[in-house]
Formats: sequence, structure tokens, C-alpha cells
Amino acid sequence: MDQRIINLFDEYTHAPLTRKEFLTRLAKLTGSLTLAMSLLPLLENNYAQAATVVDKDIKAEDITYPGAEGVTMKAFQARPEGKKLGTVLVIHENRGLNPHIKDVTMRVAQAGYLAIAPDALSPFGGTPANEDEARALFAKLDAQQNLTNFLKGLEYLQKHKYGNRKTGCVGFCWGGALASQLAVHSPDLDAAVAYYGRQPDAADVPKIKAELLLHYGGLDERVNAGIPAFEQALKASNVKYQLFVYEGANHAFNNNTSPARYNEAAANLAWERTLDLFKRKLK
Repeated sequence: MDQRIINLFDEYTHAPLTRKEFLTRLAKLTGSLTLAMSLLPLLENNYAQAATVVDKDIKAEDITYPGAEGVTMKAFQARPEGKKLGTVLVIHENRGLNPHIKDVTMRVAQAGYLAIAPDALSPFGGTPANEDEARALFAKLDAQQNLTNFLKGLEYLQKHKYGNRKTGCVGFCWGGALASQLAVHSPDLDAAVAYYGRQPDAADVPKIKAELLLHYGGLDERVNAGIPAFEQALKASNVKYQLFVYEGANHAFNNNTSPARYNEAAANLAWERTLDLFKRKLK
């Protein structure tokens, strides 16, 4: 697919671009509205592809935990049988808690961890089915309250009766940026994995105690622009990290429900590296 089309879709999903504006610009790129509409199934998420993990030995359930003052956080939890498990917070993209992220949470559990995926949109009642509505709600989140809600999620895991007090997080896109923020603000976090997430301010990097694993798509110019300053700050502060750029991969290359952007080879390699970090730091 023409990279200009993928870049336009990236702009639509991350900038204040209405669906009408997106379709108008897409029609100009493709030459007709009919052709533009025929490409949508390749660009938009198909959650029928989401359920890759079906495991009767994994206990999966919807839970709640106390968030910031006055907020009850909804979350999806999955874990294998057993106690004293390493724990992982899974952070969704800017579409909210959807079937794809629940599937990722199941993958983490299948690897032997207690995992929860909080719903950032809990203050609004939870993630709506319509993705445009969900994206619009992200602009209404209070940044400090949202950070507190996820820090409370880490506390929930650190005190969980089935946990071993070791905690990691993994986030994607919006969640990748938040994973880095959790590393900045939680001295008790052991490992943080950020997939194509916006980098924290360089001035905040010295606060990071967790080991970082950073995954970027080589074609993701928007997010990758922040890599040099971030990496310079990581080195200056002696933060332990690994950074990988997957050539030929787009933003959201891990999302197997997005056919145009999913890159199986990059996703599998990044996931293998993610589980290697969790094995070293959380077991």
C-alpha cells in the first residue's frame, strides 16, 4: 500500500482529523471515493483477528480497582494457575480497551504472568464500541488523573495475592508513551516496554529506575523524531535500556488486527525480546 495512505491514516488516528476530512483526503490520494472506501478494511482494525489465544488454563475476568480519587478503574485481568507470579500492566492504544489489547493480555498470561489491562476511559464509563468516539474521549482525559489511575494499577499488581512483587509494563502507541511515563514516576517498576510511543521529556529521564525496552517502526517518522534526544538522555543518565528500530515496519506494526500496518516478522521479534526482558526482570 502507498506509504502516503498509511501516513494519512496515522494522522487520522492521532490528530484532530474528522472522518469526513480523512475520507476526502484519502479519495484524493486514491483517485475516487469508491476506491478509498475499498481500502478501509485494510486500514481499520478487524477484531475478528484478535482472539489468537484460547487457553482453558488461563483465568480471565473483568475486574475493578481504586484509581484516583473518585475513580473506579475497569480492567481486564488474565493469569495462569499458581501464585508468586511476575506481574505486567498492559497499556492500550488510543482506541481504549478493545479485543486486540485483551488478546495481548492473554499472551502475557500465557507466558506465565499475572497481567491486567486497565481501561483509561473508565472515568467516562469505559471504552465505547465506536473507535472515533473513543479517540475523542482521550482528548478529555485529565493527564494527572490518568497517570495516577495507571500508577494505582501498578500498586494493585504489587499487592496482588498471586504476585511476586515484581512489576513490569508494556504499552502500545498512546500506551507506549504512558509506559515511559510510568517508568519516570514509579521507582518500584522493574521493567517497561514501549512500542512506538512518544518519548518523555529529557529532563525526566534521570528519574527512571526500571530497565527499558523500546520498539520503533522504521517508517514511523512522527514518533521516531524524538529518538535521538531520548537516547542521549538515557545514556547521560546511565539508564539501562535496549532500543530497536524495525526497518520497513510502520507505526502499530504489532497490531495484527490492522492488515495494512501489521508486520508479522517485526511483531514476533519484538515480542520475543519483550518476553526475554520480562523473564530476566520479573521471574
